[in-house]
Amino acid sequence: MFASVNANPLKIDAMRRLGAEVVLAGDDFDAAKAEARQHAEERGLSFVEDGASAAIAEGAGTMAAELTEEVGALDAVFIPLGNGALAAGVGCWFKAQSPKTRVIAVAATGAPCMALSHKAGRAISTSESDTIADGIAVRIPVPAAVDWLQDTIDEVVLIDDDRIVEAMRFAHRTWGRLVEPAGAAGLAAILTQASALEGRRVATMLCGGNLTEQQIAQWLS
Repeated sequence: MFASVNANPLKIDAMRRLGAEVVLAGDDFDAAKAEARQHAEERGLSFVEDGASAAIAEGAGTMAAELTEEVGALDAVFIPLGNGALAAGVGCWFKAQSPKTRVIAVAATGAPCMALSHKAGRAISTSESDTIADGIAVRIPVPAAVDWLQDTIDEVVLIDDDRIVEAMRFAHRTWGRLVEPAGAAGLAAILTQASALEGRRVATMLCGGNLTEQQIAQWLS
């Protein structure tokens, strides 16, 4: 398994505790993925890519099944958007089981390639990503995911880092939950659109709680 040299150390430690061999390479997510692809090609290994695997998207989509079983019909669902597996899987479920539910994917303003790609209907890369939300800090879209999202989501909205921090603080203050920036993106979009969403039944997932002590002090104090 490959991860960036700048990846959250809590995530790296957790993967290693579960028995994974983690190789740190590249300055960001996409650079690490390029190293992983080269490693696999040189050794004749299978390269598993998050946004290009239908099985991973289907697994992520079980969140939608559990959500609808618990709360019933929704007017809208907001989904953090990185490589696209989560959004494609959750969106696929709602399009099949609750087509009236509006599916909104949320990307970081500093990492807009998936928003640009969805609007254009083709993969559009950006030269850099600049966001605290490392879990959705994508520069190079996966073409398969861009294609899947054409049929599984209704729109992509961009949310800036200040709004993400506000959402993290809201989750901590209101529910006592530690949520990492990428995991709070959907909540940030909901809070930003709160007045427009009044009276509607909406949901998101708070996925990921990997915050270092330094990040807690910086963002939640």
